[in-house]
Amino acid sequence: MNKKYFDLIETKELSKKEIALIEKTKQSKIKKHAEKLLEKNEKKITQNYDLKHVNGRVVIAIDLEGKNSHTFSSGEKIYIGRQFNNLNRRETEPVNAKVISGAGVEPGSEILIHPNGVHDSNKIFDYLSDETTVHFYSIREEDCFFWKNKEGEWIPFSGYVTALRVFIPYNGPLCNIDPILVKNVLYITSGELKGKVVHTLKASDYEVVFMGSMGQEERVIRCRHFEGEQNEREEIVGIDENLTNLVHSKDLLIGNSPSDAKYLIFTI
Repeated sequence: MNKKYFDLIETKELSKKEIALIEKTKQSKIKKHAEKLLEKNEKKITQNYDLKHVNGRVVIAIDLEGKNSHTFSSGEKIYIGRQFNNLNRRETEPVNAKVISGAGVEPGSEILIHPNGVHDSNKIFDYLSDETTVHFYSIREEDCFFWKNKEGEWIPFSGYVTALRVFIPYNGPLCNIDPILVKNVLYITSGELKGKVVHTLKASDYEVVFMGSMGQEERVIRCRHFEGEQNEREEIVGIDENLTNLVHSKDLLIGNSPSDAKYLIFTI
């Protein structure tokens, strides 16, 4: 004959204060763990290493959790799990890296890379493995977009220029109407074409999403342009003097998106 046994355990309903105390204790432990991990990551990523690059490659150190946080103006930092509900790798994958060797810049320089560069096919396995989230990769030179100089400015590598999108402002009677994007057109902000509006191939305005120095998400647009040489990957096809004059005369807007598009403050 089958018998069933039941254990009757007396349960106690917690008050709101007790629940709040438990949550506060839990969050405090998570915060302390995150702070210790961040300290270990920063120490590891700024060290000098004996790795050397080969021709066409750049050896980097990168924190794989570097994009999963946000710092408020008060200094408070929160965790953001970007990979859980977003399939856009430009927004979810880390791109801020430190150069160990290569790229024509001094070791230790901060660079922005292509998000697909952080892949196991480029990973240097079993090198100083520990409990941190900092790992080492050997990526292609063409996957390096920008490097930061001593003044804190992002300088494009050879083969790239920075740019802003061009928008037609709405001048009708309604309020809060977004300006209209001028497709396949960019306003160049670096290099020999700085201050010019150019026509590009389709989908040439690649937007790099990275973590700024204040711990907040920032964006910069890059376009392929090879100064003084012919290259099959060139994306700029011509200069539009008419649109350039319209931007300089403040008849067109420039920016990363419709929400931050503004008139040119000064003429270059």
